[in-house]
Amino acid sequence: AMDELHSLDPRRQELLEARFTGVVSGSTGSTGSCSVGAKASTNNESSNHSFGSLGSLSDKESETPEKKQSEPSRGRKRKADTQSESSQGKNIGGRGHKISDYFEYQGGNGSSPVRGVPPAIRSPQNSHSAPSSVRQNSPSPTSLAFGDHPLTQPKQLSIKITQTDLTMLKLAALESNKNQDLEKKEGRIDDLLRANCDLRRQIDEQQKLLEKYKERLNKCISMSKKLLIEKSTQEKLASREKSMQDRLRLGHFTTVRHGASFTEQWTDGFAFQNLVKQQEWVNQQREDIERQRKLLAKRKPPTTNNSQAPSANSEPKQRKNKAVNGAENDPFVRPNLPQLLTLAEYHEQEEIFKLRLGHLKKEEAEIQAELERLERVRNLHIRELKRINNEDNSQFKDHPTLNERYLLLHLLGRGGFSEVYKAFDLYEQRYAAVKIHQLNKSWRDEKKENYHKHACREYRIHKELDHPRIVKLYDYFSLDTDTFCTVLEYCEGNDLDFYLKQHKLMSEKEARSIVMQIVNALRYLNEIKPPIIHYDLKPGNLIIGHVLVMPHLETEIYVLFSRYLPPECFVVGKEPPKISNKVDVWSVGVIFFQCLYGRKPFGHNQSQQDILQENTILKATEVQFPVKPVVSNEAKAFIRRCLAYRKEDRFDVHQLANDPYLLPHMRRSNSSGNLHMTGLAASPTPPTSSIISY
Repeated sequence: AMDELHSLDPRRQELLEARFTGVVSGSTGSTGSCSVGAKASTNNESSNHSFGSLGSLSDKESETPEKKQSEPSRGRKRKADTQSESSQGKNIGGRGHKISDYFEYQGGNGSSPVRGVPPAIRSPQNSHSAPSSVRQNSPSPTSLAFGDHPLTQPKQLSIKITQTDLTMLKLAALESNKNQDLEKKEGRIDDLLRANCDLRRQIDEQQKLLEKYKERLNKCISMSKKLLIEKSTQEKLASREKSMQDRLRLGHFTTVRHGASFTEQWTDGFAFQNLVKQQEWVNQQREDIERQRKLLAKRKPPTTNNSQAPSANSEPKQRKNKAVNGAENDPFVRPNLPQLLTLAEYHEQEEIFKLRLGHLKKEEAEIQAELERLERVRNLHIRELKRINNEDNSQFKDHPTLNERYLLLHLLGRGGFSEVYKAFDLYEQRYAAVKIHQLNKSWRDEKKENYHKHACREYRIHKELDHPRIVKLYDYFSLDTDTFCTVLEYCEGNDLDFYLKQHKLMSEKEARSIVMQIVNALRYLNEIKPPIIHYDLKPGNLIIGHVLVMPHLETEIYVLFSRYLPPECFVVGKEPPKISNKVDVWSVGVIFFQCLYGRKPFGHNQSQQDILQENTILKATEVQFPVKPVVSNEAKAFIRRCLAYRKEDRFDVHQLANDPYLLPHMRRSNSSGNLHMTGLAASPTPPTSSIISY
C-alpha cells in the first residue's frame, strides 16, 4: 500500500494531504490545502477552521522548470494513476485502517508523504487553537519529493484561523428573529401594496367622478347660458316694445334738414300735448273768472254810509254819463249799467269765484306735477332710446362669451371710446359689468402699446384695492391689439347725475351723507402706498346704491378738462400742471354745491367749449350762494374750504376727512337751520351712493 501511495501523482498526493490534514485555503471560510509546487483545493466539511495560502507570482514562475522536468514520465504517470485508482478502490472496498493511521504527525519515516509539511499544519492540536494568522515570509530551502516527482514548498504562506462563539440555540434564535422580521416586512409590503392598489382604485374612481362632475358642470353652464340668453332676448324685446309705445306717448327723435345738413329734433308725444291742452284750458278758465270778478266788482252794492250821504260829485257824474250815452233818441245808445246786487248776492258770487280759482290752482299744480313726472319719464325714455340705438350698432350685441367666461347680456351705456355691458361670470356665477375699451385705430402701434401698458398698470393697482366704498375690479384681459376689457363689480341703480336731472336737488342731510361717503373713500385712496388720485369725480360717476370709487393714475398725469376740476388744471403752460389730492377736494365741493342748489357754482348752463374760451374756472375766485333754498352757514363754510381758489389755501383729503362738518356727531337742530355739536347725537342714516366710471 505504501508503494502504491508513493507511486501516486504529486497532484493527487497533495489532494490526499489536504484531505487528511484539514488545511483550509481562501478567505471565504471553505476548507483548502497548502500549495506546494502547484495549485489545489478541496473541501473539508468536518472542520470549522479556515486556512488560506497565498502564493506570489514569483512562486509560480519558480515552479515552471520543475513541471518541465516531469514531462518525460507521463507514460508511467498514467499507469500509476490506474494503479492508484485500483488501490483506492481496494482500500475503500475492504474498509480497513484509515490511511492516516500509517503516518505520524511528528517525525516518522522518510517515506511519509507529510514529512515536508509544517508542524502547524500537520498537528491536530494546532487545528483547535485560538484564531490566529500565521504567515511565513521566507522560502523553504528544501523541497519534498514523492518518488521521482519533486515537490516544491511555497515561498509565502498565509494561514487564518477563526472560531465563532455562537451556539446552535443562538443561531436558531437569530434565524427565528430574522425570519419573523422578514415575515413582518413581507406583510408590511403586502399591506402597502394593497393600500396602493386601493388608492389607485380610489384615484380612478375619483377621476371618473371628476370627469362626471365636469361634464355635469359643463351641461349646467350651457343651460345657464341658454337661459340667460333667452331671458336677455325677452328683456330686449320688451324694452323695444315699451320704447315703441313710449314713442307715441312721450315723444321721439325726428330728422330735420337744415340746409345741407341733417339734425335730430325731439318731438313730444300725446301725453305732453294733452298736458299742454289742459294747461291752456286752465289758463282760459282763469281769465274767464278774472273777467267775471271784474264785472262783479262793478255790481258791488254801495255801503250804507255811501247810500245815506251821496257825494257832491254825483251830479257832475250823472251829467257826464248822459253826455257819454248821448241823447235818448240816439241809435247807438250805451247799454245801461248792470243792476246792482245785494250785499248777500255779491258775497255769494265772490265766494264762488274764489273757490273756482282755488280749484284751478289745484288743477294747475297737478298738471305741473304731472309734467315734471313726464319729464323724468321722458328722460328715461330718451336714455333708453339712445341705449337701444347704440346696442343695435354694437358688434357685441349677439351675446358673445368673452375670454370663455363672461357672457354679455345687454348694453348698459356707451362713452367716447368704451362700451359697458351687463355680463354674467360663468365661473363665479355672478353678474358683472364688462367695460370694453376700443382704441382709436388711427393711433400708431407705439401709442397703443403705451396706452395699454398704462391702463394695465392702473388695473393692477385697482385690483389690489379693498374698501366697501370702492368698486371692485375682478379681471382685465385683451381681445386684440385695439380692444381690451375690464371686469368690474355690477351695481344696480342710476347715477347721481341722472338723479339730479330728475329731482333737481336734494336736502342738505342727504347731500352731506353722500359727501361723507365720498370723502371716506378718498381718504382710503390717499392712505395706501402709493396714494391714488381719482381726478374724475363728478355726479355721473356716483351711482345711487353704493359708494364705489374708481381710482386714477399717479399724481403727474396729463390733464383732462372738466367743469369739476380746479383752476390750476386750466393753466396753460409748457408742461402739464402737477396735481395732488386737492383736485378731488375741489370736485367734492362742486358736487356738494350742485346737490344743495340744483346748479353748478361756476359755468352753469355753459358748454365745455364756452368754459374753456371764457376761462370761467380761472375767473372763479369766489363762490356765490343763492338765497333759495336755505342752507346752513356750516355747509357754506365747508363749500368755501373746498372751493378755495389758491391750491395752498385749499384743504387736502386728510384735512377734509377731519372737518367738523363731516364728523359723525354733527346733528342738525330742528328749531334752527344750523349745525350743533352734540356728544349724544347719532349720525343720520345716509343714503347710499356710488362712484364708478362705466
